[in-house]
Amino acid sequence: MRRPALAAGALAAVLVVGAAAGWALASAAGEEERALPAPAADSADAGFARDMAVHHQQAVEMSYVVRDRTDDEEVRRLAYDIAQTQANQRGMLLGWLDLWELPKVSADPPMTWMGMGDAAAGEDGALMPGMATDAEMERLGRLNGRQAEVFYLRLMTKHHRGGVHMAEGCVRACEVDTGKRLASGMVEGQESEIRLMAGMLKARGAASRP
Repeated sequence: MRRPALAAGALAAVLVVGAAAGWALASAAGEEERALPAPAADSADAGFARDMAVHHQQAVEMSYVVRDRTDDEEVRRLAYDIAQTQANQRGMLLGWLDLWELPKVSADPPMTWMGMGDAAAGEDGALMPGMATDAEMERLGRLNGRQAEVFYLRLMTKHHRGGVHMAEGCVRACEVDTGKRLASGMVEGQESEIRLMAGMLKARGAASRP
């Protein structure tokens, strides 16, 4: 097993690389709609970009934690794929906010753009649907082997379900075409991974929920 300190370094590196790659993609996509007015700071487009960037960051973190807690190649490969995909998408979301000259943080509660600002309790660090609590993240970092695999797969299944809910909200409410397309792709990709993780949990004699 590699030391946890390396996971932190890998996480920082992949977020930087993902941000750079995502910003480049966002810039290219932005050329398509350069003539259109930028969305408002309180729009669904901006809210989705801000909130999903935070949501994705936790998925990247969870994935790099579990890669240090198991030698199972199937789980490590899935974790790597999720980390890379979501780091790149996060970079795109933050890149759009830069292109729109909008702040990356808001005084409004998370999910306000979906009309759920009052529902996001932020209990123990779980700011949005599907996000793991601080206690769950700490527990993941203490587990090893099969226990870490099962707990990660359960956490990520819940995380993806929350992400799908948010992405579907953007598909309905966002107005920027590139954002709607990205959100639609997130729904398709994460639903596919939810099905994959259900099979992986079954193979380990576990259910999606404890």
